[in-house]
Amino acid sequence: MSPLGLLFLTLFNSVLGLSILFPILGPLGRELGLSEVQVGLFSTGYALMQFLLAPYWGRRSEGGRKPVLLLGILGFAVSFLLFGLFALLGTRGLLPPELLFPLLLLARLLGGAFSSATLPTAQAYVADVTGREGRTAGMALLGAAFGLAVILGPALGAGLAALLGLLAPVFFSSAIALLNALFVALVLPESRPAGRPRASQLSPWDGRVFPLLLLGFTLNLSGVALEQTVAFYFQDRLGLSGVETARSVGAALVLYGLVAVFVQGVLVRKLSWPPRTLLLLGLPLGILGFWVLVLAQGFWGLALGLALQGAGAALAGPGVTAALSLAVGEGEQGLVAGLNSAAQALGRMLGPLVGTGLYRLEPEAPYLLGAGLLALAFLLLPALFRRVRL
Repeated sequence: MSPLGLLFLTLFNSVLGLSILFPILGPLGRELGLSEVQVGLFSTGYALMQFLLAPYWGRRSEGGRKPVLLLGILGFAVSFLLFGLFALLGTRGLLPPELLFPLLLLARLLGGAFSSATLPTAQAYVADVTGREGRTAGMALLGAAFGLAVILGPALGAGLAALLGLLAPVFFSSAIALLNALFVALVLPESRPAGRPRASQLSPWDGRVFPLLLLGFTLNLSGVALEQTVAFYFQDRLGLSGVETARSVGAALVLYGLVAVFVQGVLVRKLSWPPRTLLLLGLPLGILGFWVLVLAQGFWGLALGLALQGAGAALAGPGVTAALSLAVGEGEQGLVAGLNSAAQALGRMLGPLVGTGLYRLEPEAPYLLGAGLLALAFLLLPALFRRVRL
């Protein structure tokens, strides 16, 4: 198997271990006596650590991709093992309530700190093993691995929880990460031999990368605001019960994920479009998806809006990542990948707050904001293309 194929499996396993927890964090928190705000802080803290540390790991990977990737995966495994152990002690009353939440939050912060090494190192790895012509297709393959894991992970987590209890997915995630680390150690080759030129720093305000980082942040902010509010929107717009909402949203999100995986894993790789084309196509599709969500009245209209938005994000996301990689030199790939991951993490961190806050004012507001942000980005593309050669 090629190094790119091996990297696909590595990232898929990493994201699968994380997404398995999506359906169980809420009910597990309630079983432990935690508030919704405390459970929300697990995700916010995780994203905060990724925002703070992704540039560090990207810079460190310039000395070798494989050791950083391995350290990130092992740290992820240990953090999930600690989270599971603390939660197990909490369910058995062996940890006082005043200690349980701080220890669980600490475990999540450790997970965010170490997992922030994975994505920027993987993006830099792709840059090492692909030429300029194949860069976009390589970045799209990473997006497909991410999307496929997000589709399968929640279903696997829900199944494990139903069979073995709410803590089973946590320990399963840790075990997957340990096996993934073994796979990386034994099979994945190093992509950056010693002696290659490398830069010591890259400012996020550098004119070559700042507009693209801002665009990546915008895409993640609008996308996460959608993900955090879509269940409420389906229930309110369609007048569904809780069980009916879960069924409808689950089906629509599977369609959303499958469209994104097809676009990134098949379409982008086969057509080999440059970043410029991906952005020119992806942003209008995303805008259209948001508008369909605003105007739709039935299930299929809402599902179509999600599918269009997923297709747009699946085109624009690899476009931004590939453009950033192509905008800098060979010795700056880890640095720019770290900045890209930090910008995405900032969007994931602020997206839930912006999305839920706007939803309380007006249910359509998060989607109108998303359409507006993407429309502004689209209008500014000519200026971006003049500044960054794509």
